[in-house]
Amino acid sequence: MKPLKIGDLVAKVPIIQGGMGIGVSLSELAGTVAKEGGIGVISAAQIGFEDENFRKNPDEANYKAIQQHIKRAREIAPNGILGINIMVVTKNYAEHVKEAVKNGIDLIISGAGLPTELPGLVKGSKTKIAPIVSSTKSARVILKLWDKHHQVAPDAVIIEGPKAGGHLGFKYDQLEDEKTYSGFDEEVKGIIEKVKEYAVKYKKEIPVIVGGGVSSHEDMEHYLALGADGIQVATPFVTTKECDAHENFKNAYVNAKKEDIVLVKSPVGMPGRAVRTKFMDKVAKEGRIAPTSCFQCMSVCNPKEAVYCITERLINAVRGDVENGLVFCGADAWKYNEITTVHDVIQSYIG
Repeated sequence: MKPLKIGDLVAKVPIIQGGMGIGVSLSELAGTVAKEGGIGVISAAQIGFEDENFRKNPDEANYKAIQQHIKRAREIAPNGILGINIMVVTKNYAEHVKEAVKNGIDLIISGAGLPTELPGLVKGSKTKIAPIVSSTKSARVILKLWDKHHQVAPDAVIIEGPKAGGHLGFKYDQLEDEKTYSGFDEEVKGIIEKVKEYAVKYKKEIPVIVGGGVSSHEDMEHYLALGADGIQVATPFVTTKECDAHENFKNAYVNAKKEDIVLVKSPVGMPGRAVRTKFMDKVAKEGRIAPTSCFQCMSVCNPKEAVYCITERLINAVRGDVENGLVFCGADAWKYNEITTVHDVIQSYIG
């Protein structure tokens, strides 16, 4: 199996661990994946939630936690490759990016919007950048924008398909249309071809990584055969001993049945996928659970209109209060019915 090369970064295992927030993929999980030869990814989403000053000054707590978790992950995997996932909709997005760069992160992965300014924010550093796209159209837009305004091409491109977890780059009706799923291979091939144009123009290799429902060795082989250079995997890493989430969070996956995996409406206007909980049933019934406070986490969220506070509910879940929380997951979360290890997960893909 070929290693995954992103510029001068070489991961012997062509697997990127998907970033999962809040607090699901922090230094323990990311560091262990990196130690095993993959690319470990810390989620920057409200990463400072455990800090005692988080409610008073979330930004300061988040910047401090970025530094701490990068340092801790480096201690686990001194020679590993570490990335951080920073959503474009994050309030003070630029400051989050700069903090990660300052602390020597290898790779910044960015989606939940178009990361139009990302190249300028990492300019002059060794940090590699990879946008997340879900369609040939979105790939075309971001490639063209970076080319026109920054005269650069991505170091890698990550495709997240309709079976991914958390916030999704699709409209709600698309996710309920079987054609979106059956046509995903064609989107993958279209994106790969579009990326090749810019690889030729900038005379560089731009690996394409596919994520979302890549649940087995056979799935990985399928996407590699389509022309991808690697895969992004998130859901299987949740049910590992090294995952940073509470045991109750992990067991929500272990105990989930296929019908428990549902599409939800996020307060930021994007559809998402999650394990069904009492809280989600209450939202569906009542329409809105008014936030009791605002953590100012996303620039596109209006607390006066938000159907619930996503930060509050994600924190509840990752701390173990699953029934009063939001448990994001991929479409295949129901397939994982035991707690295993990062090593075992990676071996299940590479044999």
